[in-house]
Amino acid sequence: MHAVNYQNSGTSAQTQVANGHMRAVVFDHYGSLDNLTLGIVAKPTIGDHEVRVRVHAAALHVGDCFAVRGEPLLMRVETGIFRPKRGIPGFDLAGTVDAVGPHVTRFRPGDAVFGASMGTCAQFVVANENLVAHKPSNLSFEQAAALPTSGLAALHALRDVANVQPGQKVLINGASGGVGHFAVQIAKSLGAEVTGVCSTRNLDMVRALGADHVIDYTQEDFTAGGPRFDVIFDNVENRPLAACRRALTQDGTLILNSGTGASGLAMLIRLLKPLVVSPFVRHNLRRYLSTPNHDDLQALAKLAESEQLEPTIDSVHGLTDTPAALRHIASGRASGKVVIRVHAP
Repeated sequence: MHAVNYQNSGTSAQTQVANGHMRAVVFDHYGSLDNLTLGIVAKPTIGDHEVRVRVHAAALHVGDCFAVRGEPLLMRVETGIFRPKRGIPGFDLAGTVDAVGPHVTRFRPGDAVFGASMGTCAQFVVANENLVAHKPSNLSFEQAAALPTSGLAALHALRDVANVQPGQKVLINGASGGVGHFAVQIAKSLGAEVTGVCSTRNLDMVRALGADHVIDYTQEDFTAGGPRFDVIFDNVENRPLAACRRALTQDGTLILNSGTGASGLAMLIRLLKPLVVSPFVRHNLRRYLSTPNHDDLQALAKLAESEQLEPTIDSVHGLTDTPAALRHIASGRASGKVVIRVHAP
């Protein structure tokens, strides 16, 4: 991705944007989050089955930190082995359809949409029509942008991997985080009795999300001989695997979903150990991949429109504040989702 430094190019930013370019947050090599700068890049062209969206808001998550840093190295299979292929952070978006490809059937210019693509911290982005859906009418663009990656991660874990049933006891570790706060609400929508684990400052937030019980991890260890759960969805992985298993019912399911807190060989061991152990125990120990698709984005939209799912926004930043927003996410202190406002609707 070639970014023009318009301040030294002899051409104004306004002129370049008007002539088929756009503003975007860019990086041309892996490294510090401080490498991100605001630049001018070519406006993306549209494929046959793609829509181009004028981005009003882009939500961030910890995967964006990994993509900018190029770590863990496994990330580079998708983002580029030696250099970033795209060079613009962001996977989630909400905005207005600007143009559609000739084979697009679901959308037309002017539609308000949300969904997933690569490089959403930009004024325009293209996405396959199967990776976007119509924006829930009762959500703002900032709220809608918060839904795709984190909302789908929670939906796929609880509905598809755990197959949560009414009356089951479900524990969400990291219940105030980007994925966790969606997981509390989705588990409730599936009829579960939900326990949320979070810090002291977020107890009221998690209760307000609908959790039946809350555990302050600074005061209590959910693995230390308390209640047992049919499903544990662990977005933190700050307890040993054996300890988490003690908190499960006899045939319980543990879903592990954290890419932080380890690196190198330690990360590899942590990723693989549950999968190696699972065939030899009665517990179902799972990792999973969550990939966006139109039908499940629509499922999130329906939950939002029925007021069973509401994104919690931690903070909203401008494009130029993207590095600070990512540092806030990397600190682990964000409650809910961190959003970048790109265009005013």
